[in-house]
Amino acid sequence: MPAIKFRGVDFIQYDSLLTEEERLVRDTTRQFIEDNLIPIIEECNRAGRFPRELVKPMADLGFFGASLKGYGCAGMGNVEYGLMTQELERGDSGVRSFVSVQSGLCMYPIYEFGSDEQKDAWLPPMQKGEKLGCFGLTEPDFGSNPGGMRTRARKVGNEYVINGEKMWITSGTIADVAIIWAKVENENDRVRGFLVETDRPGFKADDIHGKWSLRASVTSGLSLQDVHVPESNLLPKSGGLRSPLMCLNQARYGIAWGAVGAAMSCYDCALQYALLRKQWRDQPIASHQLVQDKLTWMISEITKAQLLVLQVGRLKDAGKIEPQHISMAKRNNVWMALECARLSRDILGANGVADDYPIMRHLMNLESVKTYEGTHDVHSLIIGQSITGIDAF
Repeated sequence: MPAIKFRGVDFIQYDSLLTEEERLVRDTTRQFIEDNLIPIIEECNRAGRFPRELVKPMADLGFFGASLKGYGCAGMGNVEYGLMTQELERGDSGVRSFVSVQSGLCMYPIYEFGSDEQKDAWLPPMQKGEKLGCFGLTEPDFGSNPGGMRTRARKVGNEYVINGEKMWITSGTIADVAIIWAKVENENDRVRGFLVETDRPGFKADDIHGKWSLRASVTSGLSLQDVHVPESNLLPKSGGLRSPLMCLNQARYGIAWGAVGAAMSCYDCALQYALLRKQWRDQPIASHQLVQDKLTWMISEITKAQLLVLQVGRLKDAGKIEPQHISMAKRNNVWMALECARLSRDILGANGVADDYPIMRHLMNLESVKTYEGTHDVHSLIIGQSITGIDAF
């Protein structure tokens, strides 16, 4: 069967809703993914290898901190940023996760909560990909309930001493700096953010092995045992659980767009396969009613998801976004993408589990994407609270 090359997915002239600049960002990212990631991603997935050789080229294209202004960052609008993450995840969720962590979970908190000195020291080299970051919030016993974290920081003179463990941390073993969230004992256990250089004594990161998902991404556990950081490493404007949750909203926004990219990849692959694969009376399986029903469901849901994230992006650009808007987009679009992956795998039959095609890799990756940055059910409760006024957590 001929190689299947992505052709784009636009059923209702969606492109007409985008500006020329937005289409340019998408098309530039799409070409980069086609030229640089698609040829190597299956090998990376098999080997469980993060394609670190792409960090510098991605930095050169302005992918890191893309929606921030100044410090060498691209200053993209939020729709432009979303379209970029869409194309990154069309390539692979793990690569999009890396960019999301570097941008939304590491550069953003420095930009939002950091001092001028911290911004000047970290943001330019992080934008260039010269320094990499990770985000330490989730712990072995606390994921959906980050407020239960056990990591503690204690003020001693002009330093803070940090103790605790973090789990499921993207980029942990390749990071130069970790954004560590801890309860400060001297401040009645108020949650604060700290810049922790990963070469400090007492800091240790270990890769998590045996993953069936996000295999082209580095996932780590972090251990901090009496790690001393100067007072100047405290993110001065951070305070309370709201601070890390603001970071998570940045990442969730990118995920909502990224999931559309993964769904588009699966759908387009299944459509082309169905037109080429002949079965029964030497007719393409695309002529079968049940196959057409699956393809129709997918293109309908992808189109709705495209419109949802576009409106959320417009609200974000207008400064009118609310957390529940992002929750709806993340919850809906990841669920939609998982269903598209499953239906696409079904259309390809046995071939659907082979890595000659991207579908099974997307399916396994999306199982993780459904869980991280707020599970499907957690986002249900966020939306439920916003429409009823009742907190059901």
